[in-house]
Amino acid sequence: MYAIVEMAGQQFKVAKDQKVYVHRLQTEEGKKVTFNNVLLLDDGTNITVGAPAISGAAVEAKVVKHLKGDKVIVFKKKRRKGYKKKNGHRQSLTEIVIESIVAKGAKKTESKKETKPSKAKVDGKAAPVEVSVASKPKAEKAAPKKATSKAKADDLKKIEGIGPKIAETLIAAGIATFADLSKAKPAKIIEIIADVRGNHVTDTWPEQAKLAAEGKWDELKKWQDELDGGKA
Repeated sequence: MYAIVEMAGQQFKVAKDQKVYVHRLQTEEGKKVTFNNVLLLDDGTNITVGAPAISGAAVEAKVVKHLKGDKVIVFKKKRRKGYKKKNGHRQSLTEIVIESIVAKGAKKTESKKETKPSKAKVDGKAAPVEVSVASKPKAEKAAPKKATSKAKADDLKKIEGIGPKIAETLIAAGIATFADLSKAKPAKIIEIIADVRGNHVTDTWPEQAKLAAEGKWDELKKWQDELDGGKA
């Protein structure tokens, strides 16, 4: 006999005495846990399919231990942007053992339904009972935000050799638009981004920014195809 059941947001095909690793459960080690969302049951003769779950069916299991899965490396890179990022991840898991599969009669916890106010009888007729509801205090209106005179920042990552971290650093230093970048000297840019990891060649950035500020995108793209990380 086997069942397909949803456990901790995932679907598993399980049988009695089978070990299963699921996303971390809140249940303590050694205690039992019941999963009521059974989608399919096969008793060897008949197959029952839920719509979506089978009423009265459940899978009972015992929590063996909590652990972490194998380490997974996540590496991200953006071509010609000087952007690389490497992270490791270990998923928190719980090891459980399937003790039994219940086809019928399993108790399912029901959510409490909101009861409607009853009606009293007045002269043999039903009359609604008044229910006082405390009114919520109105939230004070927030003071209107003052309009800022700052110009909207351009997407500096369109410049060959500039990645997200460099763009963020330049904007923090007051170089937020293509026009600002076109007026900056390469040596000054090097000083601003000195704390950003990597080897950065800024010689062409002001000239690229000038073309971008003037809207000469075709000319800029043609030039960028010949560049490598901002270097001619």
